[in-house]
Amino acid sequence: MAVLAVPAAAMLTLSACGGGGGESEAQGTAEGGISLINEGQLTVCTHLSYQPFQFERDGEIVGFDVDLVDLVAEDLGVQQEIVNTPFETITTGAAFNTDECDLAAAGMTITPERAGVIEFSEGYFDANQAILARADSDVTDEASLAGKTVAAQTGTTGLQYAEENLGDAEVITYEDLPLSLQALQNGEVDSVINDNGVLYDFAKENPDFEVKFDIDTGEEYGIAAKKGNTALIDKVNEVIGAAKEDGRYDEIYQKWFGTAPE
Repeated sequence: MAVLAVPAAAMLTLSACGGGGGESEAQGTAEGGISLINEGQLTVCTHLSYQPFQFERDGEIVGFDVDLVDLVAEDLGVQQEIVNTPFETITTGAAFNTDECDLAAAGMTITPERAGVIEFSEGYFDANQAILARADSDVTDEASLAGKTVAAQTGTTGLQYAEENLGDAEVITYEDLPLSLQALQNGEVDSVINDNGVLYDFAKENPDFEVKFDIDTGEEYGIAAKKGNTALIDKVNEVIGAAKEDGRYDEIYQKWFGTAPE
């Protein structure tokens, strides 16, 4: 994965559809009467880079999450706009409370703490944690991390797991996944903990590194909106549910992961 120098809160326009969320000072309305913060746009917060869920390629923001939200945008008859913002402004609800975005799609695990301040869709992707290290590393399990350094992304469930369960390792935090991976590549840390999907994607493109083991945490990703904005979240659930029924979800999954979902 290339390390991307994308300024926080930089807005990038995507080519497809989409609309629906913030309730406080909406400036537009999508099909079905769902309010939006900007006329004709579904403004979506994310945190780059998180390949293959959302990342920059050839000057465009692409990925699994992007394609899924495009389905919502298309259904609402508007265009998706992406805002790159710090991950914690999403999980704390700040991005919604300041009308920065209608939705957030950021490979984000549903947790009780987050659900207390933001409105989540139903789970749309199953995930676990994993440990990435150099292919020639002697890391094989959690016990083998004793005395080693583990890079973790601030505000993530991976960091929470590491702090609660990897007490014999030194956990070093980084603002985002690319910085964690760069630290591993530079030899600054021995391993990286993060969601397994992104780490397998990195290992596929960087054969000197491999996922040493998965950690079964039973996580699910959700798309989020401002707390109480159930109208927009109901629309997200409706669209993704229909996509799973008619095969569009499987097509998007195959496109980004190279295999059909289980």
